[in-house]
Amino acid sequence: VQLVESGGGLVQPGGSLRLSCAASGFVFSNYIMSWYRQAPGKERELVATIDSHDGITWYVDTVEGRFTISRDNAQNMVYLQMNSLKPGDTAVYYCKRRNYDGWGQGTQVTVSS
Repeated sequence: VQLVESGGGLVQPGGSLRLSCAASGFVFSNYIMSWYRQAPGKERELVATIDSHDGITWYVDTVEGRFTISRDNAQNMVYLQMNSLKPGDTAVYYCKRRNYDGWGQGTQVTVSS
């Protein structure tokens, strides 16, 4: 299993970023995929999840309405569109496959003026 996140960066409050995660080494379309984040000094938290086929999604309440998780099963990709970003969204963001304990390297998102 390999998960490679990209798309992070520095953005001003109110701005947007789109994170991408390239997955390989497993049958991508069979698995629920998620985005987690870990802010400095805090535990890693689940941000959003998307089902494997029917596209059902779930979001933590702090990002509901601002973030959108999506996936492309043909390209083995999962995305996180982040709008109306706040300083509290600053963290390293990771994608994760259900039933797999490993993590990718993550991508840093910094929201600051």
